[in-house]
Amino acid sequence: MDWKFYIKSYQSYLKIERGLSKNTVTNYSFDIERLCLFLEQNKIDVSPLKINEETVQQFIYFISAQVNARSQARIISGLKSFFSYLIFEDYRSDNPMELIESPKTTRKLPDTLSLDEIDALIAAIDLSSKEGERNRAMLETLYGCGLRVSELVSLKISDLFFDEGFIKITGKGNKERFVPIASVTQKYITIYKDNVRPEVPVKKEFSDTLFLNRRGGQLTRAMVFTIINNLATQIGLKKKISPHTFRHSFATHLLENGADLRSIQLMLGHESITTTEIYLHLDRKFLTEVLENCHPRKNM
Repeated sequence: MDWKFYIKSYQSYLKIERGLSKNTVTNYSFDIERLCLFLEQNKIDVSPLKINEETVQQFIYFISAQVNARSQARIISGLKSFFSYLIFEDYRSDNPMELIESPKTTRKLPDTLSLDEIDALIAAIDLSSKEGERNRAMLETLYGCGLRVSELVSLKISDLFFDEGFIKITGKGNKERFVPIASVTQKYITIYKDNVRPEVPVKKEFSDTLFLNRRGGQLTRAMVFTIINNLATQIGLKKKISPHTFRHSFATHLLENGADLRSIQLMLGHESITTTEIYLHLDRKFLTEVLENCHPRKNM
């Protein structure tokens, strides 16, 4: 039995036992495959059951010259998880990654868009095309609901509960949550869904998928990235943005307007409140206002 067998077994464990998404499983597997490629290129013939700390350390030294500290830390974490799985299944008794430390990384927050910048991006959409109405609805949904791009492209018509004011989102690990949706976002989705989408030749397997490409299939995440980057270029926006920038802006703007962290956590679908805090880029002026408005001794 070789590396492929154990990787496949590990993938099944991540998907079935831990309930991780397809994208997450792919990312975990990619790190192990990079180790396999290193072994192959250096003619090191060793199985995942016999590989030792010295060999793994050689790989970490090799990879550190190619990736930044954050990526290196992720690779180390992924490999630790893989070997921990092998121990869990009694394939081996020790973890060769046990003494290998991850490099220290700083938390880098993505750029936040101002409301004017978001309005400018949406205003730049060409609404004379069928794709224009779809793109406006997508950007309004990204910003209005704080979705991940993977959640956006997999959103289904049957997930829309407009009468109740919510949409159902299937997030990481196939965990479902209900996110409130504003009437303005509902309006643009309805315009696209009722007036534009019916004109697209929908493929049978995507009959319930809300946002479709021109061939009637599901949009890719890369396509949403391209749409947003083209709009940014069009308005001369200097910031480096992505679909995730809308999610970050959603959380930041809510906090700045008085929303509590716990509510934002639930809408974003974070298991830990600590994760939510990473998205919230707070300036000192805002924190001072919070203290002055909320502390019981503010007027003493």
